[in-house]
Amino acid sequence: MPTVSDLVIYPVKSCAGISVHSATMTRYGLAVNQVYDREWMLVTEDGQFLTQREHPRLALVVPRLKSATLELRAPGMLRLELPLGLPHPDEEVTRTVRIWDDTVLAYDCGDLAATWFANVIGAPCRLVRYHPDATRCTSGKWTGGAQWPTMFADGYPVLVIGSASLADLNGRLAAAGREALPMDRFRPNLVVDGLEAYEEDYVAAFALGGDAQLRPCKPCARCPIPSVDQSTGERGPDPLDILNTYRSNPRLEGAAGFGMNAVLEGAEEVTVTAGQQLPFQLNF
Repeated sequence: MPTVSDLVIYPVKSCAGISVHSATMTRYGLAVNQVYDREWMLVTEDGQFLTQREHPRLALVVPRLKSATLELRAPGMLRLELPLGLPHPDEEVTRTVRIWDDTVLAYDCGDLAATWFANVIGAPCRLVRYHPDATRCTSGKWTGGAQWPTMFADGYPVLVIGSASLADLNGRLAAAGREALPMDRFRPNLVVDGLEAYEEDYVAAFALGGDAQLRPCKPCARCPIPSVDQSTGERGPDPLDILNTYRSNPRLEGAAGFGMNAVLEGAEEVTVTAGQQLPFQLNF
């Protein structure tokens, strides 16, 4: 029986994740103590989103959830504390930001946070937080026309990867004389043990309890971020050349797929725990 081997939430898009024992799976993705996955994001001063694609040093920003704040640390920097409470309507500062093809309303997190992150990445930027009045939805192309809400994830609220898939890739890297890669290079939310390599590609749904199901719907088309060493913030050999030899997917216009984007069905939210069994159904 497949089991959840790791749960990871990334409060700030493209910064380090937090591995947790238990989380709430919502239609927006994972949440811990009402802090959501990819709830915060860096943008340029004119509102264009930023990630490790442009600034690999974002990997060095390590979040920690505290009772009233999200603490962020980075090498050589004093810690930054972001309040978890939303600003009073009379005090909020908003801006319109762009992520891929979407334009979204967000809170601006202020000059202190902007300066802190600018010092981390070496470029002007602003930190923003998803606004509760914002609306951003997944594409219906891969979900039969249905749409799910998402915050600042690239496209879908949850990313699932089977540990056997990484083991297979690492075997191929070893055969090419390359070093094995840790799972954090691929930034999943849910890591699953007990599947065959790439079996997650063919899962119709994972049962999460009651009527709740996690439905994989779209292969994750890989960009260069897995070339970034998450412990150093430096680029290294890109596994895409190996992935492209056997994972190129015509449905992704030839991009290499690794992991599956997924959505929650049958419930507004459900608790998911490390070690939890995941009964599943295949598409065939």
